[in-house]
Amino acid sequence: MTSELIAPPSTPLVDDRPADGLFRVDRAALVDEGVLAQERRAIFDKCWLYVGHVSEVPTNGDFRARTVAGRPLVLWRGSDGEVRVFLNACRHRGAQLCRVPEGNARGMSCFYHAWTYANDGRLTALPDVEGYGPDFDRSRFSLNAPPRVEEYRGFVFCCFDPDAVTLPEYLGEARDYLDLVADQSPDMEVVEGVHEYSMEANWKLFVENSLDGYHLIPLHRTYFDYLKSTEDSYLDPRNATEAKDLGNGHAVITVEGPWARPVARWTPAMGEENREYVEGQRARLEEQFGADRARRIATTDRNLLIFPNLVINDIMGIVVRTITPTAAGRTLVAQWTMATKGEPESVRARRLDSYVTFQGPGGLATPDDMEACESCQEGFAVATESPWSDISRGIHKEATGGPFVASDEVQQRAFWRRWRDLLGTP
Repeated sequence: MTSELIAPPSTPLVDDRPADGLFRVDRAALVDEGVLAQERRAIFDKCWLYVGHVSEVPTNGDFRARTVAGRPLVLWRGSDGEVRVFLNACRHRGAQLCRVPEGNARGMSCFYHAWTYANDGRLTALPDVEGYGPDFDRSRFSLNAPPRVEEYRGFVFCCFDPDAVTLPEYLGEARDYLDLVADQSPDMEVVEGVHEYSMEANWKLFVENSLDGYHLIPLHRTYFDYLKSTEDSYLDPRNATEAKDLGNGHAVITVEGPWARPVARWTPAMGEENREYVEGQRARLEEQFGADRARRIATTDRNLLIFPNLVINDIMGIVVRTITPTAAGRTLVAQWTMATKGEPESVRARRLDSYVTFQGPGGLATPDDMEACESCQEGFAVATESPWSDISRGIHKEATGGPFVASDEVQQRAFWRRWRDLLGTP
């Protein structure tokens, strides 16, 4: 492998030399506010971004206020049943229209000047309309929406680039992994409640971490020790692993872990009372999809990245997580959990317990991840003297086409290569 002391032919932020067995990232990409400004223009203004799931607004009139890449939005199901996304800004002076996180309404009135909008976005009323003259046209002042809004299998995305490719084209090979989530039940739902927390580290570090199988055993030893004490059998999470570059910056790692999966992998820790239900779910999946696909849905765990900042961890439960920068060294995280609608209360309780125990902000894993990312960010204070982060594990396999395992780093390289291409860095 080429020594880190040998200078590359140029000084790119991403130094990508597979022939030399080398892939590394200049740590300026993780500390420079100017780089973040470029990211906002080249990535967050151009890529498809996750807004929410249709199950979060199940009834006509239901709405959820969301902030997506710094823009306030409203996910709102109209009285006609259609789910729409609006910019959360009154067309009059721009004040935020929706000032509560969720609710149900046929319309909303701006607190500033009382311009009122229906849940299909139409301006329906305003005080003293005569003051605008006889030619005032309300239809010109409907709520604005992002230029592009599309849904895939219940997942709602928006894009602020009117010329972007369609959502299915953007998702590409990642669609198969979203299907593995959506196919777990005819009716999947986001469970009520959200975890929101911040991290004093660059957003890309948490993206990397979410796809990193190499840290699993060293960093999360406490959790695996806990599993040994609660499971009758212990599966080595290094077995049956895989990592893939899915194109467009999307990537995935899969593993058959030691934990129960409420969808269709029973372990004694789930309780004997849940065994019949879980095994029945497995039988249903096999009947519907065949044995091989049912196995992928039921027993394989996966961490999926939808570039740039949506991570879906489908492991002992399903976590939908957005990772959003607010500064070069500060990140906001929002996460929700999904479940099979109508599942037994005891199964739901087990699912939520696993979610909180492992992936909650106070659980046995997420605090480890946050501390690791923040420790890296602190170490970057010496970026001038130690400028490179190495992401070359497994790169020697790229010439042969793999196969890659989850402890390799092809998935992180997939992210960084797309990042490099969009920013236009050398």
